[in-house]
Amino acid sequence: MLNLLTQTGLRFLWLALLTLILDQWSKHAVLAGMELYQSIQITPFFNLTHTRNYGAAFSFLNDASGWQRWMFTAIAVVVSVVILRWLKGAPKHQIMLPVAFSLILGGALGNVYDRVVYGYVVDFLHVYYQQYEWPVFNIADSAICLGAFLLIIDMFKNKEQNGEADNAGN
Repeated sequence: MLNLLTQTGLRFLWLALLTLILDQWSKHAVLAGMELYQSIQITPFFNLTHTRNYGAAFSFLNDASGWQRWMFTAIAVVVSVVILRWLKGAPKHQIMLPVAFSLILGGALGNVYDRVVYGYVVDFLHVYYQQYEWPVFNIADSAICLGAFLLIIDMFKNKEQNGEADNAGN
């Protein structure tokens, strides 16, 4: 068991746990300290705005009749299991991929918790410029996006390394 936690991608589960804790702590603070739709300006382009998302990313299917809650929960649980299995099989020399998947796992579990407990996801980070605005999001969403970004970087990094290895063999 100790080898799994030190020699595989599971060694980064602490990052998923930290993501989950920060996400839930921040959402608890918003729920305890802000009314629904209350907005607190932090800078000229950033507010804390308490909203509820009944859908998925960017409020996709937010206005559906409620079935989406369980569909998105099921998808996130399946993805989480797949990520855990992948982390278990990841070799020790890999770093960026397990970190990316751990961020995605922590974010997915944070939003799953909200869907199961509240029936919606608590969002509160609101970025905008003049009349342009980004959909309100949370720490879990940020971790998922950062994880996806790291996956893309790793994909290009490995493509370049594989290309160099292919060229060295010629």
